[in-house]
Amino acid sequence: MTALVSRPGTLSIGLARGAFELRQFFRQKETVVFTFSLPVLLMVLLGSVFGDVYPDTGLEASQLFAAGMIGAGIISTSFVSMGIGVALDRENGTLKRLRGTPMPATSYFIGKIVLVAVSSLAQAAIMLTIASLMFGLTVPTSPEKWLTFAWVFALGVTGCAALGVAASSLARSVNGAAAGTNIVFLALQFASGVLVTPITALPDVMVNVSSFFPVKWMCQGLRSVFLPEEAARYEMAGQWELGLTALVLSAWCVAGLLLCRLVFRWTNNRE
Repeated sequence: MTALVSRPGTLSIGLARGAFELRQFFRQKETVVFTFSLPVLLMVLLGSVFGDVYPDTGLEASQLFAAGMIGAGIISTSFVSMGIGVALDRENGTLKRLRGTPMPATSYFIGKIVLVAVSSLAQAAIMLTIASLMFGLTVPTSPEKWLTFAWVFALGVTGCAALGVAASSLARSVNGAAAGTNIVFLALQFASGVLVTPITALPDVMVNVSSFFPVKWMCQGLRSVFLPEEAARYEMAGQWELGLTALVLSAWCVAGLLLCRLVFRWTNNRE
């Protein structure tokens, strides 16, 4: 009697695909260096410009900037990298070939999320280390702070990765995806108070617009992790608004997944 062999499930296939994506990514040394070094370079260069110390807190402007830049680095590694990576897979025929295999589409996306999660965590660790050494940013020790980091990171990476996949479908080429995702990300960094410190220096209308997008909330959530409680006064609401942060980031996770379902394409042909 022939024994029945169970087929691997969607999750196990996705994790195997994720391992492949990680090996492929880290073998491309130029891509790895560019992905990790650009946010770090921006943090070091621009952070060195901010020399003010805020009264009554002892908080330095460079620390406020660096904490927000950690969030921006994570978004860059998820949203921008995902948008470019999926567009590349579509352009070089990888997606078309995978479509002809038994691998479910969900497993492909699980593999991409594994890649983004690992690379984003590595990006955060690198930036936190440099920010601690150069700008005196404090590494939190309380479990509550790290729990906040965990859910902000998970929601932010999931939502931004899904939006990156959706954005990749709007571009006809890798160059178009790279230009589009970077322009959107750069504009939102500025409007969300990442490149301008503190965010209260920006016009209200600009901040109100940026409040609809995840960049502001992810960076604000991470500032609550790496900065003292007194730093909350330099947010627009004068507090960290963690409940609202969770709500907005969760909403973008749902919206991003819905957008993926609506606009995702396997080829560059408008099928």
